[in-house]
Amino acid sequence: MQIIGQVKQRAADLYWLAFLLTEYRESSADIAGAAVASQDGASPYFSNWMLSWSRRLVIAKALATIRGELAASARRMEMKRLSKSALPARNWTLGPGAAKVDLENALLAIDTFPRAALVQSVFEGLAIADAAVLLDVKPKLVSKARMIALRELTGNLARMPGRKSTAAGPCAVQGVVQYA
Repeated sequence: MQIIGQVKQRAADLYWLAFLLTEYRESSADIAGAAVASQDGASPYFSNWMLSWSRRLVIAKALATIRGELAASARRMEMKRLSKSALPARNWTLGPGAAKVDLENALLAIDTFPRAALVQSVFEGLAIADAAVLLDVKPKLVSKARMIALRELTGNLARMPGRKSTAAGPCAVQGVVQYA
């Protein structure tokens, strides 16, 4: 029973990864299903390696699904200048009622390319160079997109209902951005 629970959780995590990249529920389910199926019969000895491989497989398939949207978004990103707009005050935090769906909504409000750069480089921990290969762009553009996406994510989360200011201290959203 525990193994079934683990497989369901892995499938849910892979689905959410694909959904954050594509914004398409049906495609995301297909991509996650294919990744989980590729692990069938895998030796427990290789389970961590297979999980890592399946996450990379999901990223590659999700990006292939939205290749046209991604390219158009990357062109917009190339033209965009880094904004000097003010960030929210550093003393905000999400309320105790904040949920995974709040993070999802904040991420999906970001344009396709910067969101993909953010998900890969921050959430998945890929090196900028590796994300650039998967996105088929130069690393400099991935870095720029990640900076823009982080600003947008921070602003989106800070503007959410249920956020509150604290007396002082750093932004307390760090624990929310873990989804794996």
